[in-house]
Amino acid sequence: MMTQYPRYPHQHHMKRLLLVFVLTGTAAVPVWADLALAKTKNCMACHTIDKKIVGPAFKDVATKYQGNKTATDTLAAKIRAGGAGVWGANAMPANTQVNEAEAKKLAAWVLSLK
Repeated sequence: MMTQYPRYPHQHHMKRLLLVFVLTGTAAVPVWADLALAKTKNCMACHTIDKKIVGPAFKDVATKYQGNKTATDTLAAKIRAGGAGVWGANAMPANTQVNEAEAKKLAAWVLSLK
């Protein structure tokens, strides 16, 4: 009897990953999805995923903006232009090295963290 292989070699792995997401109830966006982008854009110099350092933890940001329909656009604008007063006295500097598409991708990733 011959073993039947999936049409695409990684198709089996994707199904397994999807099953893990469904069974564990985790978001469809893995934590590492845009961690690399956050590192290359120096976000991690002031933020971490789950602990406050200079700026708030990304999970705290996700919690604060949960249910806000304009959160992605709001955060993307803050990522690029900077901001102050929302999380205390420390101001977030403008990040001119981040383009609009990258800012939206980073904002969506931060908001996906729970």
